[in-house]
Amino acid sequence: MSGIGIKEAAFTGYPATDMAASRHFYGELLGLAEGMVFEHEGAVHWVEFSIPGGHTVALAQASDQWQPSQHGGGLCLEVEDLDAAVATLEAAGVKFAMPIQEFPVCRLSLVFDPSGNTLALHQKKPNHPECSH
Repeated sequence: MSGIGIKEAAFTGYPATDMAASRHFYGELLGLAEGMVFEHEGAVHWVEFSIPGGHTVALAQASDQWQPSQHGGGLCLEVEDLDAAVATLEAAGVKFAMPIQEFPVCRLSLVFDPSGNTLALHQKKPNHPECSH
């Protein structure tokens, strides 16, 4: 065996400062299905959302040890139509860190979630190595 025996990505996590706004953003605006919800002392502290393809993004109540940042790691979501996704989020008042950028095999935009974390919205071009011809 090489490495440490990683089987798969368990989840991608983001700290959230306003759980209600974050649940609206990920569940309603992005359209992800809400899964496990954990409460502590009557308040929601952890919410999981399912991403098509078998991945999970987990939102956890921000703490002194884990604060939102536009400079941290990031989740990249593949979308069917990047222009439509950006237009929908802009109409909802969502802030963007980067407008749509063109790259040789893809297009990409960076959006802020309600806590200030950055998510990438990505669309493969037909010549992308993962696209069948």
